[in-house]
Amino acid sequence: MEEYLVFMRWITLLLSSNLFIFPHLSSSDPLCFDSRTPFTPKTPLSFCPYNGSVCCDTVEEFRLQKQFKYMSVYDRPCASLLKSVLCARCDPFSAELFKTKSGPRDIPILCTSTVTVNSSQSRSSTNDFCGKVWDTCQNVPILNSPFASSLQNKARKTVNSSFSKLADDWQSKGVFCEAFGGSSDNGAECFSGEAFDYSESPRPPNGICLEKIHNGTFIHMVPHPDGTDRIFVANQQGKIWLATVPKEETGGTMPLKESTPFLDVTDKVHYDTAYGLVAIAFHPDFEHNGRFFVSFYCDAVQWKACVGRCSCNSDTNCDPSKLGSNNLVLPCHYHSVIVEYTVNGSASQPFLATSANPIEVRKIFTMGLPFSGHHCGQVLFGPDGYLYFMTGDGGSKSDPYNFAQNKKSLLGKVLRFDIDNIPSAKDINDLELWGNYSIPKDNPYSNDNELRPEIWAFGLRDPWRCAFDSEKPSYLFCADSGQEDYEEVDLVTRGGNYGWRLYEGFLPFAPQSPGGNSPASSVYTIFPVMGYNHSTGSAAIIGGYVYRSMTDPCMYGRYLYADLYGSAVWAGTESPANSGNFSSALVPFTCARNSPMQCNLVAGSSLPAWGYIFSFGEDNRKDIYILTTNGVYRVARPSRCNYACSKEIVNVAGTPGHHSDSFRSGSQINTLPKEFLTSLFCSVFILLAPTW
Repeated sequence: MEEYLVFMRWITLLLSSNLFIFPHLSSSDPLCFDSRTPFTPKTPLSFCPYNGSVCCDTVEEFRLQKQFKYMSVYDRPCASLLKSVLCARCDPFSAELFKTKSGPRDIPILCTSTVTVNSSQSRSSTNDFCGKVWDTCQNVPILNSPFASSLQNKARKTVNSSFSKLADDWQSKGVFCEAFGGSSDNGAECFSGEAFDYSESPRPPNGICLEKIHNGTFIHMVPHPDGTDRIFVANQQGKIWLATVPKEETGGTMPLKESTPFLDVTDKVHYDTAYGLVAIAFHPDFEHNGRFFVSFYCDAVQWKACVGRCSCNSDTNCDPSKLGSNNLVLPCHYHSVIVEYTVNGSASQPFLATSANPIEVRKIFTMGLPFSGHHCGQVLFGPDGYLYFMTGDGGSKSDPYNFAQNKKSLLGKVLRFDIDNIPSAKDINDLELWGNYSIPKDNPYSNDNELRPEIWAFGLRDPWRCAFDSEKPSYLFCADSGQEDYEEVDLVTRGGNYGWRLYEGFLPFAPQSPGGNSPASSVYTIFPVMGYNHSTGSAAIIGGYVYRSMTDPCMYGRYLYADLYGSAVWAGTESPANSGNFSSALVPFTCARNSPMQCNLVAGSSLPAWGYIFSFGEDNRKDIYILTTNGVYRVARPSRCNYACSKEIVNVAGTPGHHSDSFRSGSQINTLPKEFLTSLFCSVFILLAPTW
């Protein structure tokens, strides 16, 4: 018994000592504004950027979203700040943020430069967020402003239930921040404008190591359906090649006979900067039926078979005769087409074919384009066996005819076709289809009779590269390029509306144009799960894949995407698992010293001089490739670039082991942080040492 009491005293001393080692364990617990404990909602939040334990369910979040929309703030920087202020109610420490001596309040306590932010929330030590709100929004009209209706009335001159400005309601920045800042409550929490993630998000990888395996310039890559190391690559001009990729670390390159392409359709493809071949997709049963599909753009003058309906028509409230020329080209001179080809007849069995018949089987889809940009046109087969087709808003600044929101337009959409049940010519005509396809019965038009039946999702501007997660087939990621301010990644779902041109990313967008405006309050917008703001070094987002290879185990399960300019690559991480909540981080990258082909570097930098990034690619091993102006690069083992990865097993000689040993698979055990366990062990060692 005495030994037990001595042991318990040791444990007490141990725990008390660790409270000094980890001060956040003794800080105030998170608590919601309504005195509830933070919780993980059944459906992840999509409007407010909070992950893990939060203080809002989807009902409360929807109320906040409606409040934000009704404020009608069209100044984007101000709208972004006000959105974060409203969403502070979802913060797991919102009880502290919304508490004052006089009782609850409508606006969180905004950090001022005189308030120290509690270190337990990992926020900056000082932050004049209140001053930032004033400087940004003071002259911006706000409908039903939450600042005008605050309970703290002592400095307010008027209460206006319509549009008002901060500068009209408050005498100065000092008076405004005296009312909404937290300086009068000593030790109170304050809101710094950033969402606090109460869950512990996984750290991003230390870096991405690359090896160069080819010097060619390609627009698209897909794996061969036979499951081997063979892949198909295509260039923008209209040639497709069959090649074999070497195993990582063998020192091999990707051999390719340029003079003997698998398929050459350059005589049909209209090629320039904004046009060309876009994508290829092989039928899931290609090994038996030999069918594959090519998406490209054609010129009605260059190719007589380039004929189809114009996307500017009476159904979409658009008259092509009134559009005029765009870059000296009349509306619907160019067409977006999906053409079916076959390898039948070129080999005894389709999977043995090394070339395809350049004569088309049929046109699956043809659509005339109103303007000269934002065409997209990717095709890919989903896990359901249907063909998905991504279209841009048709071009011209600000989507002037509001095509992306128009449910009768096929522009700015994700379309979904059944290409295994080709209807008769009469049925195509009766159903007013745009080609040789039928409509999957579970397309969302059955729930919304205003939708064209081909539409799977809408509200996109310029989606450049979408991909299904091979291990979570319900996840369809689409990277959608913005116009001025924001590049986004959307998690696309059946019937979803992704906002353009009501929103660009999270920011309201309301141009005046012939196509009219859809009221923001009339639709439910699904906001991006990842993205980045435009800056000097960015141009347009390039969507990638969820990394499912064993080559870099620290990258496993993360969504990779990049910018066209090639200076940045991001890794997006879902946290908590299966929540639909993602955080993303810039990841360093460089070339391995022993790359099979020489990697030239940007002068004075460790970045590869790869020019523009056009696309990502994936092979049957799930290795990821980056297709650039200056060649093809593959993600390699991190140790080859001296990036630390605790999950990578390196042999004694310092050479990474085989693929199959590089990833410790199996269920993940929830454990205490490594630092805590180390401290615990050290404390036990110190306390018990005198008795040994």
